[in-house]
Amino acid sequence: MTDLMSRPDNYHGAHGAHDDGDQHDDHVTPPPAPPAPPYVMPPAGGPRRWPRRVAGGAAVLALVAGGGTAGGVLAERYLADHPTAADTTSSSTVATQTTNSSAETTENASLAPVVKAVQPSVVTVMVDGSRSSSIGSGVVIRSDGLILTNNHVIEEDGTVSVRLSTGRTVPAEVVATDTTNDLALVQATGLSGLTPVTFATDNSVVVGDTVLAFGAPLGLENTVTSGIVSALDRSVDTGTEKLSGLIQTDAAINQGNSGGALVDTSGHVIGINVAIATASQTSSGSIGVGFAIPAGTVTKVITLLESQIK
Repeated sequence: MTDLMSRPDNYHGAHGAHDDGDQHDDHVTPPPAPPAPPYVMPPAGGPRRWPRRVAGGAAVLALVAGGGTAGGVLAERYLADHPTAADTTSSSTVATQTTNSSAETTENASLAPVVKAVQPSVVTVMVDGSRSSSIGSGVVIRSDGLILTNNHVIEEDGTVSVRLSTGRTVPAEVVATDTTNDLALVQATGLSGLTPVTFATDNSVVVGDTVLAFGAPLGLENTVTSGIVSALDRSVDTGTEKLSGLIQTDAAINQGNSGGALVDTSGHVIGINVAIATASQTSSGSIGVGFAIPAGTVTKVITLLESQIK
C-alpha cells in the first residue's frame, strides 16, 4: 500500500509484504493508472530493508515506517550519541515550503505556536526484533500513555518502546490492532499527565488548507514539515486490501513518519500519515505526494480498538 511509506521486508499481514518475495500490483486512483509492474525489493544492504511497490510505472509507493536504510540508521546513531535540543528544551525542526524569505519568516511565525502545542503529543515508536527493527511515529490519545500508530509500524515481532518528544524512552506493548485500516494502539508504561491530541472533523478539511506533518522521518525525531492538502478521497490499492478516503498532501513525508500526525493550523489532527509516492524504484524520498488516514476514520477505529483492550 504507508504508509505507503515503507517497512522491513519481513513484514507480513495487513499489507501483504512477505519474506518470500510474493508479487503484488499496487495502484493509486484516481486517475486510473496502467497495470503496475511486479513487486520490487530494494537490494540487500544490511539487516534492515524497506520494500517498495511500483505504481503505474511512474511512481513508487512505499509504506513510511522505517525499516532502516543507511540514512535512517545513521540518523538514529547520531541522535543516540548527540542529545537533541528536545532532551533539554522541547524544540523541533520545522521545514516550510515558501517562495521567498519574507514569506518564510511570516509562515514560520504563524506556524510556530502550532508546533509548540502539538509536538509534545507526538512520539517515536520503535520495535526491536531478533531479525530486524523498525521505527515509526505515533500520537498520544490518552494522558496515561495510550498511543495511536500505524499497524504496519508494530506488526514485526519484537520489543516495543516509545520515545517522547522530551527524549525520555519507556517500554510499551501493543494492546489492539486493526489491520484493515492500518491502525494500532500501543500502551506505554509508567507515564501520566501526557497531553492527548485533538482530532478535527472530516468536514473541516478542504483542498488548499495549510497542514503540518509531525514525526520521525529517517529517525530524525521532532521533525515537522509543512504543505497543503492537495487532494481528498484518494484510494490506495495494495492488491490484497484497500485504503480509501485518504487525504493527499504535499508536506514532506518520509520513512519513519508512519503513524505521525497531519494537523491543521488550529493544531487539530486531520489525519494519520500512512504512505507516500516516490519518483523511482531507487529513490525513496518524498516528492510531495503523501497520504494520511482521515480523522473521521481514525476516531471510529480508536473507539473500536479501545473497546478491545482488556
